[in-house]
Amino acid sequence: MNRLSQIDPAAAVGEPKQMLEAVRAKLGVVPNMMRVLANSPAALKAYLDFSGALGKDSLGAKTREQIALAVAETNLCGYCLSAHSFIGGKLGLSDAEIANARRATAPSEKTDAILKLARAIVVRRGELDDRDLEQARSQGLTDGMIVETIANIALNIFTNYVNHIARTVIDFPEVSPGVGQ
Repeated sequence: MNRLSQIDPAAAVGEPKQMLEAVRAKLGVVPNMMRVLANSPAALKAYLDFSGALGKDSLGAKTREQIALAVAETNLCGYCLSAHSFIGGKLGLSDAEIANARRATAPSEKTDAILKLARAIVVRRGELDDRDLEQARSQGLTDGMIVETIANIALNIFTNYVNHIARTVIDFPEVSPGVGQ
């Protein structure tokens, strides 16, 4: 049961209603997390704007989902693991790629470097040393890609924390954290 209320899109008014309708138009549904975020129109707008901006990054949709999976697994967020496993599958990630992303690994050297960097940033709360950055760069990551990785981590930590605090009811096929490590 949610600890924070979910805004019913049919009962929403004004800006929250417009944003929730836009989510429904894009996804076909309004996920429970969006309904929780709608408690604060500013937070929902910030999430949608940030997510939309990152949709134009150089990393690509599959890599963004892999980052989301690595971050959700690190933060043990069942809602986000469930959502991003489902979305990743829709984007063409295989079950093996999803499981690997949860462990912060990938067959592609560049994606593997991104996921390892993401896990290290989360675990060490952003306190990396020069060696970590040298390792990422040696595997082909540019400074722009490093910044985009950090941005994706920040967005995913935001949703992880909202879902932890709200105890958002999972409305995707459920995936349990802790088994992908």
